[in-house]
Formats: sequence, structure tokens, C-alpha cells
Amino acid sequence: MTHLPSPQQLRYLLSLAETQHFGRAAADCAVTQSTLSAGILALERQLDTQILDRAAGKRVVFTTLGHELIARARTAMAALEAVAEAAAAAREPMAGPLRLGVIPTIGPFLLPKLMPALRTTFPNLRLFLREDTTDQLLDRLENNRLDLLLLALPCACATSDTLPVARDDFLAALPAGHPLAAKTAIPVAALAADRLLLLEDGHCLRDQALTACGLTNDHKNQDNFAATSLHTLVQMVAGGLGVTLLPKMATDAGITQGTGIELRPLIGTTTWRTIGLAWRPNTPRAADYRALAPVLAGAA
Repeated sequence: MTHLPSPQQLRYLLSLAETQHFGRAAADCAVTQSTLSAGILALERQLDTQILDRAAGKRVVFTTLGHELIARARTAMAALEAVAEAAAAAREPMAGPLRLGVIPTIGPFLLPKLMPALRTTFPNLRLFLREDTTDQLLDRLENNRLDLLLLALPCACATSDTLPVARDDFLAALPAGHPLAAKTAIPVAALAADRLLLLEDGHCLRDQALTACGLTNDHKNQDNFAATSLHTLVQMVAGGLGVTLLPKMATDAGITQGTGIELRPLIGTTTWRTIGLAWRPNTPRAADYRALAPVLAGAA
């Protein structure tokens, strides 16, 4: 008789693979480090194979077979979670826990409106939030660490099902007294000729702003100026370091209030982003996620 690994053992393995650290993996699984270590060792003995390369010392290094087992463990855990999700969805739509990932150029501006609407529309929904860059969120989605993502489209999410929900226009943000502020609307080409300030690599808004301006990632006017957040970007523009594009969602939330920044609409063919949802294909809760769209659209 084949002795199958337990879901807890697979959870230990996947957490260790993600964190690359026994202490952080143990904290993630809400157990002691000795319990997690013992669980990994028991899994190795049960499978009669070596998952970790212990010659690497204190570093977490997986064997070739260990990497294969990690991939299979992800598939197995996804299947187990789908069983529970299917049962929950059948009992009551949009009830129970939902692990939602959101990018930082959306979360602070949309969530204050979205959260009350979700509580009213789906009172039995228990929401757990994670804010991170698009790439990190997609990785967590693929590894079953998140259920649903709230992000900006287009994105590199071809392996996920996506649903466009709302359009979010870009506005030109100019320092006070900038010559372009005399115009009622600004062609994106005019911004491209100026010093264009962007978020640092890893933020999808950076790529979307470059696309809107018809520029590549090595645009010469960027110099070494890059911001870690929209709030920092706003302060850089207010300080006269350059110009930028801001989502209307952020400006409506008052991100430029008190800075003296001039906001103008843009003239161009791709001067907006699309707010949308992304989830794993074939999830039993797809209908639930689609039910979120009108609530999200109302908040946006």
C-alpha cells in the first residue's frame, strides 16, 4: 500500500520552497521551526528519497528530484483546494475566505471605496489582502498562495483567466508653472520630449506609461530618476524634477492635493489602463469572481 503525503507535509514543502528559509516557512505555516523540519524529514523518509541537499549547510537547497516534487505538490494542493472551493461555492456564493492580491497603484485608491461595498453586497465574505507588484502577485496566484488578483491590464498574465472591469485614464502631471500647463489637453508626445519620471522596474504602471508615450524601457530622458511609489512620484514632480503620468483613480483620491501640481488630460490612443481581475484557470469559484465585477466597477 502506498503511503501518501499529507496536505500538511505538502504545505511545509511548498512554504519552504517559497521562503527559502526554515524559520520563515515555519512562521508561514504557524508551527515551530522544529515541527516543520521534522515534517520535511518525515516526508523524505516516507518517500524514501532526499528532497534537500544537506551538503549545502544552512542554506535551503533542493535536489533535482526535490524541485520536481515541489511542482507536483503545487498541483496536488491546487486540486485539494479546488475540492473545498467547489463545496463552499455550492453552499453560498461569495462566502468564506478570499485571498485577494492587489497592486500598490490601485490598492490605496480603490480599496477605501471597494471594501464597504463588498461588506454590504457579500456580508459573509472574509477578505485577506496582499499588496505587491504584478509579477510577485502572479507568482503567488500560480502557487496557490492567492485566489484572486486586482490589477491593471494588460499584464504578463497569459496563464491566468482575466476579466476587464473598468477603464482608468491617465492624466499628465506637471510641476507648477510648467509651459505645457498652458494647454487644456496635452499630446503624449509632448511628455515624451520632457524628463519623464516613472516608477522603478517591477511596477506595471511604468511599462504602461512608457507604452502610452510610445517609448521603450531605455528612454534616455529617464536618467536615473525612479520612484518606489506613486506618492514619491508626486513629490518628485512637485519638486520640479520632471513630468509624469498619473492614473485618474489616484488623482480622484487626492494624491496631488496641496502639491501645486497641474493635471491635464492627455491626447493619444493608449492613454489609459484597464482595471481587471485575474484568477487561476478552471477554478470552481470563477462564477463568484465574475460576480465581483459590478461591485468593483461601481467602486472604480
